[in-house]
Amino acid sequence: MRLPARLTLEDTPYDGDEFTTLWTIAAATYGVGDVVTTIALVWFVPHVSEGNPLVAGVVDAFGQPGLIGLKLGAFLFCLLVSLLAAQDGDRLLYYGPPAGLSLVGAFTTVYNLRLLFG
Repeated sequence: MRLPARLTLEDTPYDGDEFTTLWTIAAATYGVGDVVTTIALVWFVPHVSEGNPLVAGVVDAFGQPGLIGLKLGAFLFCLLVSLLAAQDGDRLLYYGPPAGLSLVGAFTTVYNLRLLFG
């Protein structure tokens, strides 16, 4: 399946390897680190509950699939913004989403680990 031209890096000033690296870091920190530590806290540590009201509501309503769906939705939305920004040559919206997700993911992973083992 071929992606629409607006969803590729063709004819943009951005490098595909750089894009892959940025989004791999975002996936590792936000997509894996944050999700895994949140699941460990919410489902396996009885005295800890989700602090984000939106996430807590989704978890209460839909459980683990809801948490994963919410995180995946946020990730895919940010990926779409980044790809569309690449077509427009907008550096802030190209680099911002993976950088933001990486920072949020790294912070929440460390914070969650602190709650798990602290």
